[in-house]
Amino acid sequence: MANRGQKRSEVIDELPADKRACSSLDFRPSTSNSSAQAQITSTPDPNDAETRDADMDTTSSHSGGSSHSEEDHERDSAYGSCDSDDADPRQSSLRNYQRQRSSGDHGRLRSVLSNLSEGSESSAKLAALTQLCEVLAFCSEDSLSTMMADSLSPVLVRFARDESNPDIMLLAIRALTYLCDVFPRASSLLVGHNAVPALCQRLMNIEYLDVAEQCLQALEKISHDQPLPCLQAGAVMAVLTFIDFFSTSVQRVALSTVVNICKKLPTDSSAPFMEAVPILCNLLQYEDRQLVENAATCLIKIAERVCHSQEMLDDLCKHGLVNQAAHLVQWNSRTTLSQPIYNGMIGLLTKLSCGSLTAFKTLYDLNIGSILKEILANYDLSHGIFSPHLVDGQGNQVYEVLKLLIQLLPSVTGEQDAQPQLLDKESYLNDHPDLLHKLGSDIMPMLVQVINSGANLYVCYGCLSVINKLVYFCKPDTLADLFKEANIASFLAGVFTRKDTHVLVLVLQIAERILQKVPEISLNSFIKEGVFFAIDALLTPEKCSSSIIPGSNGFQLPLEVGQKTASRTTLKCLCYSLDTNESASTSEAGECKLEKDSVQNLARHIRTSYFTQELDDSDKGLTDILQNLRALAVALDELMNKAGSDCSTHGEERFYNLLHQIMGKLGGREPVSAFEFIESGIVRSLSSYLSNGLCFREKMVPLADYDYCHVVERFEVLARLFPLSTDLNGGFTISVLIQKLQNALSSLENFPVILSHSFKQRNFYATVPHGRVTSHPCLRVRFKREEKEMCLRDYSEDAVSVDPFASLTAIQGFLLAKVRRKVRKRTQSAGQSVEPMEGVQLQIPLNATSVQGESSGMVESENMSADFPVMQEDRAKPSQSSSETVEVLQPRSPSQSLSENNNVSASVEPGEESPSTRVVGSDSCCSASPHGRDDSLKLAFYMDGQPLDQTLTLYQAFLQQKITSELETNSSANLWSQVYTITYKVATEPEDENREGSQDPLRPLLDKTEAHLLYTSYFRSMLESELVSDVDKSSPTYATLFLLKCLEGLNRCTFQLMSWERMHCFAKSLIHNLDDIKVIFLSVPQNEFVNSKLTEKLEQQMRDPLAVSTGGLPLWCNQLMDSCPFLFGFEARCKYFRLSAFGPQKALSQLQQHNNNNPGLSRDRRLLAAGSSPRKKFLVSRDQILESAARMMDLYSNVRAPVEVEYSEEVGTGLGPTLEFYTLVSHEFQNSGLAMWRGEHFSCMAKEMQTQHSEVVSPLGLFPCPMPPLMRDASNGVKFCEVGKRFFLLGQIVAKALQDGRVLDLPFSKAFYKLILHQELNICDIPSFDPELGRTLLEFQALVNRKKIDLESGVIGASFDACFRDTKIEDLCLDFTLPGYPCYVLNANEDPKMVNMDNLEEYVTLVVDATVRSGICRQVEAFKSGFNQVFPIEHLKIFTEEELERLVCGERDFWSFNELFDHIKFDHGYTASSPPVINLLEIIQEFDYEKRRAFLQFVTGAPRLPPGGLASLNPKLTIVRKHCSASADVDLPSVMTCANYLKLPPYSTKEKMKEKLVYAITEGQGSFHLS
Repeated sequence: MANRGQKRSEVIDELPADKRACSSLDFRPSTSNSSAQAQITSTPDPNDAETRDADMDTTSSHSGGSSHSEEDHERDSAYGSCDSDDADPRQSSLRNYQRQRSSGDHGRLRSVLSNLSEGSESSAKLAALTQLCEVLAFCSEDSLSTMMADSLSPVLVRFARDESNPDIMLLAIRALTYLCDVFPRASSLLVGHNAVPALCQRLMNIEYLDVAEQCLQALEKISHDQPLPCLQAGAVMAVLTFIDFFSTSVQRVALSTVVNICKKLPTDSSAPFMEAVPILCNLLQYEDRQLVENAATCLIKIAERVCHSQEMLDDLCKHGLVNQAAHLVQWNSRTTLSQPIYNGMIGLLTKLSCGSLTAFKTLYDLNIGSILKEILANYDLSHGIFSPHLVDGQGNQVYEVLKLLIQLLPSVTGEQDAQPQLLDKESYLNDHPDLLHKLGSDIMPMLVQVINSGANLYVCYGCLSVINKLVYFCKPDTLADLFKEANIASFLAGVFTRKDTHVLVLVLQIAERILQKVPEISLNSFIKEGVFFAIDALLTPEKCSSSIIPGSNGFQLPLEVGQKTASRTTLKCLCYSLDTNESASTSEAGECKLEKDSVQNLARHIRTSYFTQELDDSDKGLTDILQNLRALAVALDELMNKAGSDCSTHGEERFYNLLHQIMGKLGGREPVSAFEFIESGIVRSLSSYLSNGLCFREKMVPLADYDYCHVVERFEVLARLFPLSTDLNGGFTISVLIQKLQNALSSLENFPVILSHSFKQRNFYATVPHGRVTSHPCLRVRFKREEKEMCLRDYSEDAVSVDPFASLTAIQGFLLAKVRRKVRKRTQSAGQSVEPMEGVQLQIPLNATSVQGESSGMVESENMSADFPVMQEDRAKPSQSSSETVEVLQPRSPSQSLSENNNVSASVEPGEESPSTRVVGSDSCCSASPHGRDDSLKLAFYMDGQPLDQTLTLYQAFLQQKITSELETNSSANLWSQVYTITYKVATEPEDENREGSQDPLRPLLDKTEAHLLYTSYFRSMLESELVSDVDKSSPTYATLFLLKCLEGLNRCTFQLMSWERMHCFAKSLIHNLDDIKVIFLSVPQNEFVNSKLTEKLEQQMRDPLAVSTGGLPLWCNQLMDSCPFLFGFEARCKYFRLSAFGPQKALSQLQQHNNNNPGLSRDRRLLAAGSSPRKKFLVSRDQILESAARMMDLYSNVRAPVEVEYSEEVGTGLGPTLEFYTLVSHEFQNSGLAMWRGEHFSCMAKEMQTQHSEVVSPLGLFPCPMPPLMRDASNGVKFCEVGKRFFLLGQIVAKALQDGRVLDLPFSKAFYKLILHQELNICDIPSFDPELGRTLLEFQALVNRKKIDLESGVIGASFDACFRDTKIEDLCLDFTLPGYPCYVLNANEDPKMVNMDNLEEYVTLVVDATVRSGICRQVEAFKSGFNQVFPIEHLKIFTEEELERLVCGERDFWSFNELFDHIKFDHGYTASSPPVINLLEIIQEFDYEKRRAFLQFVTGAPRLPPGGLASLNPKLTIVRKHCSASADVDLPSVMTCANYLKLPPYSTKEKMKEKLVYAITEGQGSFHLS
């Protein structure tokens, strides 16, 4: 309650401009009422009231993460953990104290009541009421009884009517308020004693402002429980009539009363609330967001109440409600509404348009189409909403827009009985065709974009319904314009891939009406875009290619009849999904309106009525472009067949000419449709030629069997399509091909979106495989032995409950122990059999990745960091004996099903097995043989005769079976109640032919082709990895994915390819000047590789509550993310990364933080509560930042809970100090003298080491300083053990920052990020962090290559110019030491020798190796080892180097004025139009880069914004007015960093504000105090 507590005075504000953090005291409102009691005889000034309320609100919340009660159980000495938990003894004493106090309060209340009942004087009454207020202000509900409240109520109501003494009246009403607050049941008693009319009378005849404010407080409390009596007593108009006379905070209280009443409007009463509509409409124009939202809520509820009365809806429109609501839903509206209120306002317009012809006409006059266009254009911004209601589209912003559009277009003939109002609407549109044309021009392209982006089934159906109506009502000339603007033909061809009957019927209806109205332009387009072939596929699918047969785009998991959703919503038939007038019961119980075989009948009608028989001829049905592209595809196939083993230049030029012809067709004047592009086969031919046919082979053949020079040269030719400068000279870029591939993929792909309903949260028991309680439903499975299987026993005829998110490997471990007939005895040396249900301690070797969040107790991070050199030596030693192999039973959590890779052996090099550990599946029953091989039995599982993939969970395996076996989900089937039969038998696994004795097949080729980039991870992953197991390699989808993967990888390594090609040209004397080797090109923006449709599908899947809470995503999500992550947007990958790396609990916790900024969002609170994790507190010293960081990592590196920092001898804790701690750690790691980074050139002697604390200068980013491999002690001035520990700690810090969502200020180089992402570096990467050295090495390599070619051609001797820029190599006076590091001798065990032309190649090789390989490998391994202590580093591979920098270091972009205006909140005395606010935004705009960093660090604790910029800042940056005791110009700004809260005094001028702000952000660093 607003005036039950006063904020304590801000004495700390007199301190110098410190950056002040939140303490728990900051947010704890005082319960003292002394200040109010001292002035009971005076009438408060409204300005004072506003100031008081604003001050109270400033410190009203955000204490959750800062309270010292959350501290953990131990506080270490010095700077260790400060956890504490001492609640039990104090709780007992607190309960005793409360009992005693309740007894005392009850006695005091009886005494006060007796004093008030006697006919005493006014002074005695005043004293008694004062005492009553004090008792009620501090007592609890236990202190009161119903009898006592009933006794107090009539007395207080009588005094509230006493106009003779305003002080008594004020205290009586205040006591009423306190009584309702402490004893809510008193509201009904007060209503019975006519308290509401008494309060309304005081408000309708205001004599004293403080009395009126107290009446508003009392009515707000009563209306919570008694809204109907308040409505009947006229409380609505009583609180609204004089609302403009009150301060903003009091206005909020008044509107809260109206909201409480409107939420419970009766259906059978008259309309006493309609007279409040003008005032509520006027309040929509206010600047205060809370007032606007409350007024909007009231109007929404009123519209819902009167939606069936056309007369009352017209009355609502008379007061400008339509105009005000339309203004609020504009995307650039100055008032930003919360998502539920925003959706509600769109729904309000829908109801008005549905029932009122006046609203219908007004919306068209307001050009509602342009407003809705802006909303749909920002469709992706609404994807982050987490709600179980999104299963059927309810609550979705776009879905609300679609319902409004449906009402803006009358029903087409035959949809429902014609009503007079519908006929009036249709007549209005017929009389104003320009309005319909404008609506169609705005909406049609956006609806097409929404559907093409992969919208769910309900949104897709809604969009098609709107398009169908538009096509029906549009005139032929209008339709012709829309047909061309939105490319309707291509759009319809893509929608035919959907398999839902309702969607197909709508598409066919749209196609038929277009053919009826504009046949002259639509017929040829339908043939060109493949609409004709898609319609034909519905009738005769066997005649058409697989690319145009409708595929599965997604389905819904059915819900058990007795298992209701949390929101009590059920799936509707699409026929009723957009109805606004029918009741829920009618729509849910109604049968489908579609007739049987309606799709086939309509398709047959269109086929026979509009398409001629000549189209059946395969030649006549093809366009000229399609035939030309087919000819080019055939030419490519012939060129590959002719190439053979000949790597001639003629083949390269022929390929280059064909590429130019293909690009000429794709970018020509006549556009190429997605259908033509797919059907031509050009994608398959290009993929086959580039990979030399490898990508389409069913069985992967070793790479050594192919001549890799073909692949390299073909990619070099393809790289020529990238522009080399900003002047394209009219040429075609690779972007044309990328766009065509994206369109083709969107048209082809049929990856399913599998959505489940939010099940009711309760406990379930899973017998298999762990025998434990789960929070999600279990599957009923009957395990049956195959009839011919004789080695196994029958398990049981009964069905058992199985954890759906257990892996099949875990189920095998459980089942094998039950059904195996005979267990072979094992020798003691081989190890004992492990029972599957026994707990096994997880032992992780030092060279293995630590599984995040699970501390086994076997790995101590302190020991790992202390013994790091030994760890590195052990990694290099091979296993002494194969019998030392240890088996690890690794339990798999549901979240681990997201990544199918073995995270435990993540640090093992590709192609080799860990010498000390072999990871076995979850709870599997197996043991090791003396030869280290697994000789135990394995089971194979089958369902309906089809094998189940052992790498999947049972849930995923069942879904895969449904996807492949059903065209549509059977709505009567039930996933959770159905009993499944799984057959098992002994599995026979073929031996891996290449496992033993395998070696890298590329090594011999390196010496032959000198193409070092073949060794990069790009070519390896592109040609060796499988893309998606669900997609057949012969399908166009696979070829499209492969070619996109090639182009994306080529885009990232074009510099390397082009550099090697330029050096090759120099070697062949095609280039004579070394300066011409330099490559300058333009890479394609990474977002061009993002597929919006797949991104939306992944977003939909990750919004599914079951998938998020248990990690049960479909298989294609994991496989595509693993093989082609570039297809998904950055934000979607970030969500997937959090889900896969940190588990669903952490993802839900971060989702909860996101929803804190959107408190009205609908969400499953139990899921969010389960996702929250307790925070850990840690005390650090500013004088020992790195030492404190190391101790913190020792304690919490393998703990999922976020860590918050508190500084020694400073108050406050929370987000701000924690962010500053990570910033300080970042700066410490950049200090010179640590021997970590290039740029600090340490000398050979320790005494010459740099020890001053200056930051390393690295303009292109930090890269590890090379160290000789044999450096093990301090003889050379640096002890590698210390350097290794620092990199180990750095890895821990980076990983923990990512896990907790912190931002670092570490400018790593692009090359170092590539090392983090497991990408190998070569000579072409050196210029990215050392341009001079890199350029020189490339030129040396060019000289070496020219000498080799001259030697091979016999032109060596005098004709060979062995000069480097007119200087002989010998005259350069280079020796075999690493440039810049004279202590680093390149040729080990030899004296440094001089470099000449004969040994130049050796010199270049050694320098490159020392710079990017052997000289830094131990540092990089130390970093990865530390990183893996927190979570596996493999989860980062879905990001590029630039994206990883955004994740680690946040954003560094400058802010525009509009961005500042849109993403900063103004409150408590300031609005968006306040002069100090305008001055502040202008000052921030004028800041340079360093001052902006200082401002950010002052306000948030970090000098950089999180990924996403200001929009992602959580909590939102808030500017409030700071009330100063003296002149505002002498005070300084202060902040609460844990809430991103800036308290800004109202300075008199902009210059004075800038002076004080600059002083604060520069001098107020380095300490935290209370503000």
